[in-house]
Amino acid sequence: MELYYAFSVIIVLAALFSYVNVRYIKLPMTIGIMVIAMMVSVGVRLFGGEIFTGLAHRLESLLEGFDFTEILMGAMLNFLLFAGALHININDLKNYKISIFTYATISVVLSAFFISVLLYYIAPLVDIHIPYIYCLLFGTLISPTDPIVVLGVLKQVKVPKRIETKITGESLFNDGVAVVMFAVVLKLATNSTFEPSFFAITKLFLLEAGGGIFLGVLLGWIASQMMKKADDYHVSVLVTLAVVMGGFLITKASHVSSPLAMVIAGLFVGNVGKKASSAENKDYLEKFWAIIDEIMNAILFLFIGFEMLLIDNLTEQFLLGGVAILVCLLGRALAIYIPAKTILRKVATYSRGSLITMVWGGIRGGVSIALVLSIPADKGGFKETLLQITYIVVLFSILVQGLTVGKVATRALYRDEVMTRLKRMKQLQRGKQS
Repeated sequence: MELYYAFSVIIVLAALFSYVNVRYIKLPMTIGIMVIAMMVSVGVRLFGGEIFTGLAHRLESLLEGFDFTEILMGAMLNFLLFAGALHININDLKNYKISIFTYATISVVLSAFFISVLLYYIAPLVDIHIPYIYCLLFGTLISPTDPIVVLGVLKQVKVPKRIETKITGESLFNDGVAVVMFAVVLKLATNSTFEPSFFAITKLFLLEAGGGIFLGVLLGWIASQMMKKADDYHVSVLVTLAVVMGGFLITKASHVSSPLAMVIAGLFVGNVGKKASSAENKDYLEKFWAIIDEIMNAILFLFIGFEMLLIDNLTEQFLLGGVAILVCLLGRALAIYIPAKTILRKVATYSRGSLITMVWGGIRGGVSIALVLSIPADKGGFKETLLQITYIVVLFSILVQGLTVGKVATRALYRDEVMTRLKRMKQLQRGKQS
């Protein structure tokens, strides 16, 4: 019953904060809930002991009772990824499949490497020395863009369809690579007997990513066949719930990538299962998962806002956190720019504006926090340092990048248009002169 009471409090707070946001603050829903939770966290830290006796302790006890890593990576992420993939047209992804694959794999690896090297050499300039293995750990956990945040933000901003598809596709598929990288580096940092090899890493990747994709296809096909043969919205809702919840149990038992399995299953059901269903069935299914998506997002961002209560001495790492923000943006920029100008050069042309939009649209979120919380405590206190700077980077990413990505995209792409017109005018003038 204690878990039920805790979730009841979370739902009540999410409802209250969403009302306050819609009525007064008027930010995008998820970001507004997070901002209010942060404001409450700051208020509790500053005045909780003086004004509301025991409030700070009760809130901290409530949050400590939840395993954020298990709740997000083990439960919420599955629902959110399935719900997000369910509404994506797979033909849009096919048009940019090479770009999405490159950004979801090679770019993640490049980003982790660039961020780790930059942090390792820049951190000592602010009198903080972090071993390279922990810098690399930070690089792996902060490099993947958060699919939950990206999907939530891009719904509410005006970004060209081609760029939105690339950013969304990347965020949906990069978790598999990032989780494998994180698992390998974490073993290197915490297990002295672990000896990495190309065979071991390849085997781990194939098991995690390949197994997740295979399971997703299997679950999606079974669900689509059931929806086709029993065209009833009650059955469809229950079948899709079974795919998410039962699929998680299978991935946990077989040690394959749960995020990839849910994305593939969601794409399969959304593009095959729904097409074979009646209009009424589609309507109920889409509305049900839209509601699930909103509720889960509200709870997730509430958790992110309240996580401030559990981080000690957050203000002490502001300087390093600022450095980490710059490092992450630079690492992201290099990881996007290099493939665009090399591997993808023959496939597509990327303007300066589209590259800027993709860099700024690479938003980090709860996945990074969940991964850093899963790191075991160490003698040097490096986990606490990584937790603090990860939280600062995530807050900046959601609040600053999330709220401005639409404006950045508009200005950057408008500049592209102006430059294109100027080039055409110069070409016409040259033609007349000749």
